Amino acid sequence: MTKPGHIFEIVRKSLEAGQAVEIEGLGRFHRSAGGYRFDADTQPTVFLAYALEDLTTVRRLCEGLKAAGCSVWLDKDTLMPGQNWTRSIDGAIADADAFVACFSMRSVGKTGQFQSELRHALECARKRPLDDVFVLPVRLERCPVPGSIADQWQYVDLFPDWERGVKRLVRSIRKAGRGRMRARFRPG
Repeated sequence: MTKPGHIFEIVRKSLEAGQAVEIEGLGRFHRSAGGYRFDADTQPTVFLAYALEDLTTVRRLCEGLKAAGCSVWLDKDTLMPGQNWTRSIDGAIADADAFVACFSMRSVGKTGQFQSELRHALECARKRPLDDVFVLPVRLERCPVPGSIADQWQYVDLFPDWERGVKRLVRSIRKAGRGRMRARFRPG
């Protein structure tokens, strides 16, 4: 097991060698004039949940969110070979600023991973302050949104006006990110 002192030594040696050190979800340490500097990662993190059959559309959404300054967690791009994918996904959902549930005719009635991720996100939402924005339902196409979701959370449609829908989604993601940043850097 790596001890905190060992991590500090690795970071220090890397910085002394002129290398930047990035800690995912936290920020980047690097050399600057007169010493070292830390730039906090201020991009809101977004977990995208979807049915595999919607991957092409979800990749388009992913690119739009990245262009708007969001850090997007998409399983096909983020999971590494050999990772325990169920534990990684659960951790990524819990750590995200926002959970985007992509609803379509394919995802609504499908059993499996999408439903599991959605249930885990709902459980994570229960542990957050009541006014926090976290679960963001998105309709990729005209389809029903499960009543348990539609009764509690406002959803956004990405049709017929994709750009307008993405802009509305980004506003909510930024609000979620601001709330989490305040909580992360709150003293005490």
